[in-house]
Amino acid sequence: MSEAFKPLIISIFKSTRKDEMYLYVEKSRGTADVPDALKEMFGPTELAMTMLLKADQKLARADTDKVMSAIRAEGYYLQMPPKIESMLQPPE
Repeated sequence: MSEAFKPLIISIFKSTRKDEMYLYVEKSRGTADVPDALKEMFGPTELAMTMLLKADQKLARADTDKVMSAIRAEGYYLQMPPKIESMLQPPE
């Protein structure tokens, strides 16, 4: 099986500073590969969940391929909060 398709056991941490910001990392590495500047901005982490992530699996607000690729290449994936579209639209 290609490395790109091998499942990953990941931990997902939520930021205590920014609502709906999440950090995905390989469970065995934890946040060791996350740059210090990002750790500082993210703030203290709170474990949201640990899961087995497979290539054919759907995630609620992130692209599985991008998450897995980023974790393998960089050691982490940062999920930013969703944009609030209602604030961008003019009032009726």
